[in-house]
Amino acid sequence: MEKADIGLIGLAVMGENLVMNMESHGFTVAVCNRTSEKVDAFIQGRGSGKRIIGCHSLEELTACLSYPRKIFLMIKAGQAVDDMIDRLLPLLEDGDIIIDGGNSHFQDTIRRTAYVESKGKLYIGTGVSGGEEGALKGPSLMPGGSPEAWESVKPVFQRICAKVEDGTPCCDWVGENGAGHFVKMVHNGIEYGDMQLICEAYHLMQALLGLTNDQLYQIFRHWNETELNSYLIEITRDIFACRDDTGGYVIDKILDVAGQKGTGKWTGIAALDEGTPLTLIGEAVFARCLSFMKEERVQAAAAFPHQPPAWTGDREAFVEAIRQTLYASKIISYAQGYSLMRAAARYYSWNLNYGGVALMWRGGCIIRSIFLDKIKEAYDRNPSLNNLLLDPYFQKTITDLVPSWRQVVATAVQNGIPVPAISSALSYFDGYTTSRLPANLLQAQRDYFGAHTYERVDRPRGEFFHTNWTGHGGSTAATTYNV
Repeated sequence: MEKADIGLIGLAVMGENLVMNMESHGFTVAVCNRTSEKVDAFIQGRGSGKRIIGCHSLEELTACLSYPRKIFLMIKAGQAVDDMIDRLLPLLEDGDIIIDGGNSHFQDTIRRTAYVESKGKLYIGTGVSGGEEGALKGPSLMPGGSPEAWESVKPVFQRICAKVEDGTPCCDWVGENGAGHFVKMVHNGIEYGDMQLICEAYHLMQALLGLTNDQLYQIFRHWNETELNSYLIEITRDIFACRDDTGGYVIDKILDVAGQKGTGKWTGIAALDEGTPLTLIGEAVFARCLSFMKEERVQAAAAFPHQPPAWTGDREAFVEAIRQTLYASKIISYAQGYSLMRAAARYYSWNLNYGGVALMWRGGCIIRSIFLDKIKEAYDRNPSLNNLLLDPYFQKTITDLVPSWRQVVATAVQNGIPVPAISSALSYFDGYTTSRLPANLLQAQRDYFGAHTYERVDRPRGEFFHTNWTGHGGSTAATTYNV
């Protein structure tokens, strides 16, 4: 009986395309699906005549895999993954590997890795980015889990993933247990931020400058030849040129209500858990929530009517200022995302290669861009870099961009154009680069009403004091702690 190199369960779009990708790179793949009809249709259709083995049960699937068995799950995240693990474990031998390629929450992957390892098997939770096209032609892969499993899956993963110009694979080992899915989650959060920033730039140029879709197409075509060169800028360019069968622009007929699958929200929650400011991505998530309130927004717009005045300034100069603002804000988004990864790595004892993460995102994934090379170079210069803003390249770049950034935010505010992500990025920059913030007053307030204590500028850090602000509160202070 022919043995397959790897098995895959879940023949939806991503699963099918990954199978075709693996087969095209010389691997024999065994496939299984909850409904056998899907397997038969695939084998007789796209998979006809290829090194793909159709299986109608998990027993059949596990029986035709070479050792150590490698089984890729491309099924819905959540309880379905736990149920599938429990069904697979009795059919596997020690050392066999279960791979979850869905958008699972990293905490679930931490738990599942420990559970599967306790049964003598190995587990990988991997981020898979790039959509259906990436799955077929080369995704960005971010594997984490049982370190012992990496050498067995590495030949498959690094052959099927996207490659950068010199052939380096956009896949490497990320770290223990949930590290891979955590990095994928941060990737998705940054994706939320990138998309919102582009939308705010579009809104400024369309609503304030009155630019047409043809003009926007030309602008984004030019921007894609600058530091902003990226997949998202490229597809935005193409969106502005797309017309429907009536000859009208598709973009003008799309309802302004954005959906979300939850990974951006997870990123924000993780940032709160780690006490790390992730303001831009948080605003990007809330912007989607606000967009969903369409009926309320229409009512509020009627109650508070406002129309930006006709633009009288230099359009070309302001478009360039918007481009610079977009780049500055993008830097902040990644700086915040990397700060979150550093905080999580300390908490969960992961050994993350931050430059390597940038390289994994350099091709195949949704946020792929030339800009990621600069992040890779920054961490090559200083692997212990605390914040991207402290790298010499980014320090000089942001310094050069700040004047345009302030001009754009001020103009947006004066004209009633909402730019929540762009403005929050600037506020973060101003806060991060301010040596003395008004948190001394906040600590005084906390101590006044709750005796929460405070530190003093004239005493060593770690010493805490309480003031009897009212004269009758006594000297007892609350226990000092931070969540």
